[in-house]
Amino acid sequence: MQVAVYDTYVTDRNGKLMHFDVIVPTDTPSEKAIEFGHAYLKKKNRQVQALTSEQCRFCHTEPAAADVEAAIGEDGYYILEMQGCR
Repeated sequence: MQVAVYDTYVTDRNGKLMHFDVIVPTDTPSEKAIEFGHAYLKKKNRQVQALTSEQCRFCHTEPAAADVEAAIGEDGYYILEMQGCR
C-alpha cells in the first residue's frame, strides 16, 4: 500500500510544540488528513492553537510498513509521533 505523509507541527495551549506525521492512503483528501490530526489530538487530550493546512502539510508518499497498514485498516490513518507528543 502506498501512503501519503502529512508533516504536522502544532503548538498546544501551553505553548509546547508538537511534531507528528498523519499517514493516510494516497487517495485520502488533505481535509480528511487534517480531521485525523484533530482526532489524534482529541485522543491525546491536547488543545492546540490551530490545525489547518498551514500546520498539516503534504510531504511525500511512500510504501507503508506492515504496522502502519494495519493501523490504517483499523482506524483509517496512522500517527507517527516525533516531538512533544507525550
